[in-house]
Amino acid sequence: MIRIGLVDDQKYDLEKLNIVLSKEENVEIIFSTNDSEEAYELLKKSSIDLLITDIEMPKLSGYELADFISSYALDIKVIFVTGSSGYAVHAFELDVLDYIMKPFSKERLLKGIQRLQKKKETTDKSKLVLKQKADIYFIEKKKIIYVERTGRSTTIVTSEGEYSTYLSLGELEEELTATNFLRAHRGFIINIQYVKNFSLYTKNSYVVHFQGTEQTAMITKPNLDKLQSEFYN
Repeated sequence: MIRIGLVDDQKYDLEKLNIVLSKEENVEIIFSTNDSEEAYELLKKSSIDLLITDIEMPKLSGYELADFISSYALDIKVIFVTGSSGYAVHAFELDVLDYIMKPFSKERLLKGIQRLQKKKETTDKSKLVLKQKADIYFIEKKKIIYVERTGRSTTIVTSEGEYSTYLSLGELEEELTATNFLRAHRGFIINIQYVKNFSLYTKNSYVVHFQGTEQTAMITKPNLDKLQSEFYN
């Protein structure tokens, strides 16, 4: 889902943007305004992925809004929709997603949005989405140290904290497909990037010690042999 803010001082042009985008399934319009100063205030408190804005407007220009986004390193892309081609060079100095001339077609408008959607989907693969009752967590997979199954509950230990879920290790293993994750034991998935050392525990198993936490996991001897042959040779 792409969350969008719209600003254009021309009522007809703003209505056209709303009509086109409101029909798209993967788009949510968070705010829509004719007032660029209002847009500026909304940018500071609204969570959006994309701002679609005119350039020449009273009070604040689209450039000033884009410059605010850039200056404060906000994770918001910008598409300029304008009646003038004379601003294109400066626009792309601000790393805008697209520069669209009025009047525009639906297809032309959606082109840049679809490009952002594809990029967002690729980025999302780097995160594990964990739903817990009324909360949804987005966990960066690279920050997961190990995962442990205990009874009916699974604990995900990360460099930033722990999360509990009822997802099985099998379900999580399908999500953690990167080469640095290994099903080390029937009760553990480990991220080999965090492994500090292994200590013999029994004849057929070892304790795994990690960087970043005092907690430990287990690995079977066959899986340790496999790990050594594939990663440490």
